[in-house]
Amino acid sequence: MKFLAQDAERMTMVETEQVNVPAIVEELTGQMPTEEPFYVMNIDDIVRKHQNWIEKMPRVVPHYAVKCNDNEVVCATLAALGTGFDCASKGEIAKILALGVNPDRIIFANPMKPASHLRYANANNVKSMTFDSDSELLKIKKICPDAQLVLRIRCEAENARCPLGKKFGCDPVEEAPRLIKIARGLGLELVGISFHVGSGCADFPIYYKAISYARDLFDYGRSVGYEFNLLDIGGGFLGDSGTSIDEVAMIVNAALDKFFPDKSVRVISEPGRYYVASAFTLVSNVQSKRVCLNASNGAIDRMMYYLNDGVYASFNCILYDHQIPKPKLIGQQAGKLYDSTIWGPTCDALDQLIETIQLPELEVDDWVVFENMGAYTIPVATPFNGFPLPKIFCYISKGTLEILKSVYPLTEEILFDKTGSGLVITYENPVCA
Repeated sequence: MKFLAQDAERMTMVETEQVNVPAIVEELTGQMPTEEPFYVMNIDDIVRKHQNWIEKMPRVVPHYAVKCNDNEVVCATLAALGTGFDCASKGEIAKILALGVNPDRIIFANPMKPASHLRYANANNVKSMTFDSDSELLKIKKICPDAQLVLRIRCEAENARCPLGKKFGCDPVEEAPRLIKIARGLGLELVGISFHVGSGCADFPIYYKAISYARDLFDYGRSVGYEFNLLDIGGGFLGDSGTSIDEVAMIVNAALDKFFPDKSVRVISEPGRYYVASAFTLVSNVQSKRVCLNASNGAIDRMMYYLNDGVYASFNCILYDHQIPKPKLIGQQAGKLYDSTIWGPTCDALDQLIETIQLPELEVDDWVVFENMGAYTIPVATPFNGFPLPKIFCYISKGTLEILKSVYPLTEEILFDKTGSGLVITYENPVCA
């Protein structure tokens, strides 16, 4: 292995012949102190996901949802691969622009934007943005009169991990035509239609229905003088190990062939968890344990384990993303299984990872691994109660590094921003070229 660069505080980049995450975890747990949790990030996994996307849905240009995981390595890797970006705030826009990404590769995909964030977008030539109400149109007219607007409609999956329809999106039949007419009356440039079926969608036919709604609104827009040229099919794509986009890709491709055969219509999407969920493995440690005995017979009723990461840090995904953690043990634990409860390290009783799970007896300093921890974990983590956030060990194979170099030449390979903001991949030429 070769260390390309190192940030002693939070992040390390490692080049290796191939990225074998179980072997890396075994090696690191043999070297690392047990006081702090850490992530193993597999950059190869992200690159493979992108290659799979462009193979399965070649017409749909992914715009990575930065909110899902705004890690600098993730964003820089995807920038080098040529994706666009779905940004929801001034802060996310600034992060992506700092990578050298051209503003026209960003869609400001928050239908309700603070005025100051609109002014920032306008000042930095980020023109594409969504809306779903007349009040937002009036705000945009005042601050960004030359914006390229995308109307977000509501078409929500019945089976989604995080439904969004209660908060965003207008009714495609009743409200959308009215908003299109208002935009026309205000003299605003409306360029297309967007939707989001819900994060972590498992109801794939909903994409077909939503795309058919968009077709109707493209036609309505033409009747009032618009020529829409953009369709944004949003996010919702699964990304855990063992999941596939094959079925949803077939449905999306069939819908595009039927309703949008004209290739002059640009089609984009907003995948988040698809790219990063399986790329991050969290390695935590048993810092304390408690044996709960039955008062009547002295037998063990339950084991309680306290890990060094919890719901205020990486496992906020339990609260915000409805995830169900699945622990994997490292070591030779065997024997009788006990009802066990797993807690995080803080003093809050809300900090519970798993209420009941059957486990063999663990000991203090045993390692516990959680896969598929890349989505909606790192951006929301806090050092509550003074517990440190996990370090991140980023691994890339020589072959994948060569792919990135061929796509976009890297200067000094990998460099660290000495201000402490994290890892920065820099380029010989701006990424926007």
